Formats: sequence, C-alpha cells, structure tokens
Amino acid sequence: MKVKSIVWIVLLITKISIGQNDQKFLNEFLLGDQLKNENVLTTYNLFDFSTLWKHTKNDNILGIIGKNHQRIRIKIISIERDTNDPNVYDVYGKSLVKGTICDFRGKIELKLIKEVEEFHFGIDDEYKSKGIKAQGVAIASYDFKEDKNQKHSGFFTGKLYSRWYMTSNNQIKYDDIELISDGYFNNAFVGVWKSYKTNKGKMCNWADFRVPNANQDFDIGAGEFSPNPKYYEKGWADYNISGTKDWWK
Repeated sequence: MKVKSIVWIVLLITKISIGQNDQKFLNEFLLGDQLKNENVLTTYNLFDFSTLWKHTKNDNILGIIGKNHQRIRIKIISIERDTNDPNVYDVYGKSLVKGTICDFRGKIELKLIKEVEEFHFGIDDEYKSKGIKAQGVAIASYDFKEDKNQKHSGFFTGKLYSRWYMTSNNQIKYDDIELISDGYFNNAFVGVWKSYKTNKGKMCNWADFRVPNANQDFDIGAGEFSPNPKYYEKGWADYNISGTKDWWK
C-alpha cells in the first residue's frame, strides 16, 4: 500500500473518531432531546445571547485543566455584543489555578444555532404554560487570551455549547428547565489551554454544574456533582466551601 493511501486512511479514521466523540458529547449534553437539521444562525441574529454566559453563580461553574484534572476556576466578568458582527461577543474575565489569578480578554463567536424537535417542559410539565416559543442549542467558538505579563499565563480555545429557550416576548433565556435531572449541565466550554512560555497545550474544560469530558472516575455524584477523593489534592477537596467566594475581585 502506498504511503499516501496509508496517510489518507489514518486521517479518515481520525476524522470519524472525532465525529463520533463529538456526537457522543452532544447526546449527553442534550439529555435525550433531538435537534432539527437546519442551522438557524441568521434567524437569531436579532437576539442577544450574552445573558446565557453570565447567568450561573460562580460556585457552580466547574472546570479542569490537564490530564490530572487540576481545578480551574473561570469567571466571565463582562460580555458585550460586538457592534460590527451580531454573532461575536467581546469577553473579559479571570482564571484561577493553584492560587494564581490571570486576566483574560477574547471573543465568543456563534457558529451554529439549532432548535429542538420537541419542547421539554420539566417535571410535571411545569413550563408548559410559560409561553415558550423555541428551544435549542447554540454552538460557538471561543478564544480567550490571558495577560502575557502575568505569571503562568496562556490562552484558551475551543467550542462552547449552550442550551437556551425563547419566551413569549422574544427574550433569550438560559435553559435550566431540566436543572434537577441527573447529568444536567450547561454552558460547556470544551477545548485546550496553551502556555505562552512553553507553547504546550493542556486539555481544559469547564461548564455549569458538571465538568464536560472528564475521566469516568472523576465525578462520582448522582443527582449533583461530587468529585472523587482521588482528585482532592488537585484543588477539589474544598470545592463546595465558600472560602474563595468572589476570588476575582
């Protein structure tokens, strides 16, 4: 077999594997919901999605960096829609790892918006009479650059997945309708962090209420997140203690 043919086969297998992993993640994220095929990004250009990414209390935003699942904390302090592009949002925030705080600035860019085939209304159809007009998922890219003058700094890149719904008065809302369901999470940032100094990258994922794409033994909670004691020394021993409340101020 020619070298070019072997390379092509390897690339094809890799692409299929990545696609399958993406679909597996999306299935877990959607909690059984099915999406329509059409990308309705342009239909939603009039609507502001920025409130989704500042909705959750910081104590409930959980993240890991590196294969050893060191805890990382992320706080988006401000987010504004770009005046030149309705799909781009300018972000300022801070990260915290092992006591080191870094400022970062960057962008979230919406790439894909899909609506669900059937609405979900929560336990006992609690939201059925709330006048919901649409529900769906927004998928974006993000690129956050930490301050190069600060210690241990680098930049974050990856994909962002957010669940939303639209009210009867055309407001985009954070979809926490299934909040009490086992496995619920939202605003999943899935990607890498890369050091300015070493140019080496590390897996870095965070989300609301659960950590996406973590080791299978990491989260041993059923109804809610609970880290395995195996990871306590990586910053998770006191994750639910408010000793670092408002750490970004």
